[in-house]
Amino acid sequence: MYTPDLYKNEDPESIRTFLKENSFGILINQTHGKLCATHIPIELEVNSDGKEILQGHLSKLNPQAEGFAENDQVLAVFTGPHSYISSSWYDHENVPTWNYIAVHVYGRIKIVDEATSIEQLKKLVDKYEVNSENPVRVENLSARTMREARGIFGFEIEIDEIQATKKLSQNRDDHNYKNIISELEKTENPQAIAVAKEMSKCRK
Repeated sequence: MYTPDLYKNEDPESIRTFLKENSFGILINQTHGKLCATHIPIELEVNSDGKEILQGHLSKLNPQAEGFAENDQVLAVFTGPHSYISSSWYDHENVPTWNYIAVHVYGRIKIVDEATSIEQLKKLVDKYEVNSENPVRVENLSARTMREARGIFGFEIEIDEIQATKKLSQNRDDHNYKNIISELEKTENPQAIAVAKEMSKCRK
């Protein structure tokens, strides 16, 4: 991912938090000479060796997996809030741009066994059911319902490299920076407001 030095995020804790809060990603690989991508939850976890990995699952009917045996290298893309930035918000003439936060994770994928897949599924469901009034638990699902789990397979991605971008108008002076935040908040667009909040965190 091309990222000018000004916009590089090299803070491991910040990246870790981002991945946990924006875990619906895009898994990309090459299958039969063609690029393939699937939108799925991909969770940051720690394996038994204490090493951070990504994990998730795919449908067994998804042909993307046919490429893993041939080439285990994959790219997982995660995006956060993003918004158009109008140059009319500056006190000088300039070009419009786009503010955004994104993380690319490069690694090597391996398929895990059925028991591990089920454990991954339990963790995933527990994470997203925690605030439910009547939380679903995989352990409580009937054998008939759990037969559907046979239609997926879990995977783990050993992380080779992480590239993180946080492009939030860092090149603007305080006056223009604050004005961008103000204009984003006026839009009432959830994405724009989220960008404004991130900008406010970066510069008080």
